[in-house]
Amino acid sequence: MTEKKQHQPQSTTSPFKGVRGLRFIISGGGTGGHIFPAISIANALKKQLPDAEILFVGAVGRMEMERVPAAGYPIKGLPVSGFDRKNMLKNIRVLWNLQRSIWQAKRIVKDFKPDAAVGVGGYASAPVLKAASTSGVPTVLQEQNSYAGVTNKLLAKKAACICVAYEGMERFFPKEKILLTGNPVRQDLFSVAPKAKEAYEFFGLSPKRKTLLIVGGSLGARTINQSVMAKLKELANSEVQVIWQTGKFYIDDARKAVETFTSPNLIVADFVSRMDYAYSIADLVVSRAGASSISEICLLGKPVILVPSPNVAEDHQTQNALALVRKNAAVIIKDSEAKELLVDKALQLLSDNKTLDMLSVNARTLAQENSAGRIAGEIIKLARTPNP
Repeated sequence: MTEKKQHQPQSTTSPFKGVRGLRFIISGGGTGGHIFPAISIANALKKQLPDAEILFVGAVGRMEMERVPAAGYPIKGLPVSGFDRKNMLKNIRVLWNLQRSIWQAKRIVKDFKPDAAVGVGGYASAPVLKAASTSGVPTVLQEQNSYAGVTNKLLAKKAACICVAYEGMERFFPKEKILLTGNPVRQDLFSVAPKAKEAYEFFGLSPKRKTLLIVGGSLGARTINQSVMAKLKELANSEVQVIWQTGKFYIDDARKAVETFTSPNLIVADFVSRMDYAYSIADLVVSRAGASSISEICLLGKPVILVPSPNVAEDHQTQNALALVRKNAAVIIKDSEAKELLVDKALQLLSDNKTLDMLSVNARTLAQENSAGRIAGEIIKLARTPNP
């Protein structure tokens, strides 16, 4: 994902609101599902307040330390990490680094003097938001998933506002603090019209055939890739066109597997550079059930088969998927059943226009528009509210 670069904030030592621009700390990360919404919120803040000063705080060694500067924002790293459940002795160092992170977070908040702090989930958000709330800075949480993360549940008591993407989140958070905003998504996906001619031409595909888009995130999804490789013959013999993003860890195996099936209707890539084009021509999407992916799919109104990853905290991807399934807005296939069922189900759905239309309409009804702008507006309102 490419984010528009922003100019670096100008430093100022004035402590008075109104004399300088409002200052915001955004903390969290670890995965693209946390980082990209965080950057979208920062961009929305800058759009509404061009003189705002924004500082990110992440975890040393995690992907936010590269992605955030690439988007044009400064970032500070804390030595915080998750607990090791397999080797408990390693947690002595984890606890020491957590304490160091708490000290450093207090110093960052004291020096930067933010008017509001935002946590998007991930290791770094806990010490930063705790330091902010202790200093009287209003805090905002952004929870992407339908099953709240541990960090956000711990921080909810002190938060002024909790922005969520799913209904029913009062089982995790105080109802009076919840604001249903949806998840910020990549805006470049919406710049291309559905079934755009240039999108078909980009991939060398035909508008006369149905197109299946298979994605597993930037790193890939082992089960989805193995499921496709197991049924390449069926895909090659069908009338369906396939755009298959394998992720960088699986591309060699995938390319070797498709050597026998030299079909122009089967495109294999480790990374699809024009995902806006891919979504434009996709009649059906196969995806993991990460919060950001689901938000994009709903906003685009794409029929989808979701294969939740079993390797996530508290199985939250299954909960994300079921939130759509209950509204007849998606089809779910368990990770353990994907090799046997996934490709056959995809081909069956692609021949069923009535069901595809139903999934598309229902997914669209779940979409939340302008999530980043609405979250930014709430943050700014809190920052401008005088402390009691």
